[in-house]
Amino acid sequence: MPNLNEAETIGTCIGKAKSFLENSGVSGEIVVADNGSTDGSQDIARENGARVILVPSKGYGEALIAGINASRGQFVIMGDADESYDFSNLMPFIVELRKGSELVIGNRFKGGISKNAMPPLHRYLGNPVLSLIGRVFYRTSVGDFHCGLRGFSRTAILGLKLNSPGMEFASEMILKASLMGLNITEVPTTLRPDGRTRPPHLRSWRDGWRHLKILLSFAPHWLFLYPGVALCALGVLVFLALIGGALTIAGVRFDIAALMLASALLLTGAQMVIFFGLARLYAIKHRNVPTAPGFERMRRLISVNGASMAGGIFVALGIISAVSSTLYWYWNGFGDLEPGVIARLASLAVVGSSLGIQMITGGFLWGIINEEL
Repeated sequence: MPNLNEAETIGTCIGKAKSFLENSGVSGEIVVADNGSTDGSQDIARENGARVILVPSKGYGEALIAGINASRGQFVIMGDADESYDFSNLMPFIVELRKGSELVIGNRFKGGISKNAMPPLHRYLGNPVLSLIGRVFYRTSVGDFHCGLRGFSRTAILGLKLNSPGMEFASEMILKASLMGLNITEVPTTLRPDGRTRPPHLRSWRDGWRHLKILLSFAPHWLFLYPGVALCALGVLVFLALIGGALTIAGVRFDIAALMLASALLLTGAQMVIFFGLARLYAIKHRNVPTAPGFERMRRLISVNGASMAGGIFVALGIISAVSSTLYWYWNGFGDLEPGVIARLASLAVVGSSLGIQMITGGFLWGIINEEL
């Protein structure tokens, strides 16, 4: 149980946990990971038979990481010490763990949420939206990403090397477990209004952003690759259609402005695709995510030399276009030029040289991360 000034409720929570252990015949201990309480809740926990671990680093995740490391059981049940979860009814978690599940998550939407137990913003917007993003990004069936009551194999979870200090720890556990192929199941659980009179530690918008940020950070396909490919494809299509001259579709004329927009889309998309490759390589090198056969094939094909040669071709195209633009201006006596002509030569120069430089610099960074140099 993570604890920060839960003097009003921690005694009751420990009592229910002790009752469960005694009535179910499960051999276990109760660990309280205290995050710097000043209300005497540490003493209450000790008096009620819990082992108290002092955690100087602030944060929900910091407390849980310390508690998990300090625990001595094969399985660990984690839950908030504010009376919102029922520690006397943990057998569904134990059953699934004994059947082979490595992570068992409570689902409050299936088990029941009492009146006033969850703010409407969390119940109808924050939790459903973030859980949906998590399911799509990480191909998992978990319906309640933020339930604080969950059980797991201690060895399996320690192997994930979780390090999020705040509330986003809950999301990190699920997404890394999904990426690493752990056996995840859900069981219905209930949520009741907490029993404390002070305001909760949770800050809706701040913690919601931290959850979203970590969901995006470990999903480079969704953060970089898919939007990058879409932008690049649209940019290439429009750029090629307009580089030879204006185009009229359904009475609407597309010319220089559309060409400039296409150039920006193409360059932005290409950079996002390069970022995807670099982010994926970095994550694999640091064992944050497992590799895949397709990525390993790409990894063998890409090299600093190859990226530099390909980039050099695009830079040369850009230089040729720039020189052509200058000569065209010279032949016209350095006077006013036809916008439609010079803008196309300039766009080709900018796009060619920019793409080339992106490829070359991206290739060198790839080599650094891949320890190729």
